[in-house]
Amino acid sequence: MKYLRIKAILFLLFSSGFVSCSDNEDKWVWKTMEVTATAYNAIESQTNSLINIAAWGDTLKPGMKCIAVSRDLLKKGLKYDTPVRIEGFEGIYLVKDKMHSRWENRIDIFMGLDVQKAREWGRKKVIIQYGVKVVDSSRTNISVK
Repeated sequence: MKYLRIKAILFLLFSSGFVSCSDNEDKWVWKTMEVTATAYNAIESQTNSLINIAAWGDTLKPGMKCIAVSRDLLKKGLKYDTPVRIEGFEGIYLVKDKMHSRWENRIDIFMGLDVQKAREWGRKKVIIQYGVKVVDSSRTNISVK
């Protein structure tokens, strides 16, 4: 557990350049967790006959930074279009797909058509950070009496 905390702190320090996904409009609180990460491609043997269509109907194209998440992670806040930072990868990835219900605590990183790159990645435990949107209560018109 101590190793996980140190690894998470180092990850936070090295990725601190990505403070938010957009200027001043959206503010995010970043949560950290360890998951098992695999990779997948837009090929029929790894998906179904609709190889480029993700679970929520998005069309996936090579070069997109997106991931699929196991269904237990949906309940933890990694919902559709949630921004995610992945240890070992640059930039922000978006949750665009769901994995089969047999998987738990897992993400699947989309690697387009590059099967070799996905095989080289294999399966690894990584630290991820995911953004939870902070609601600005000053923008609401609700008054409490």
